Amino acid sequence: MKPAKSALRITTAEWDVMDVLWRQAPQPASALVEALHATRHWTLTTVRTLLRRLVNKGALAQRFEGKRYLYTPRVSMEACVRYQSDSFWDRVLGRAPSSAILHLVRRADLSKADIQELRRILREKER
Repeated sequence: MKPAKSALRITTAEWDVMDVLWRQAPQPASALVEALHATRHWTLTTVRTLLRRLVNKGALAQRFEGKRYLYTPRVSMEACVRYQSDSFWDRVLGRAPSSAILHLVRRADLSKADIQELRRILREKER
């Protein structure tokens, strides 16, 4: 699976479709409608629109088989998670990194090992 940067910028709705395909691929659009029925009541048209967007972004590959298209992820879930995390951190920490870090440390339930690791990192930063 190739990590295409633009493919990693996916919406919440697109994430739901990708989640099904990461678990089992290839799948036709009709199977995705069935798999998502419990959580989303999307029509086949809606799912096809999401699939088209994901194909255009490079996140999915499509191949014609019989009378239908089958869809397969071209990017891994790990790559998408990494991109989303990096994007979030860039937005949040890029504006006030020390404030965000201090807030997270105050809120976190840290183990002794976590605290020791933070101390080690801070000592390195002081040098």
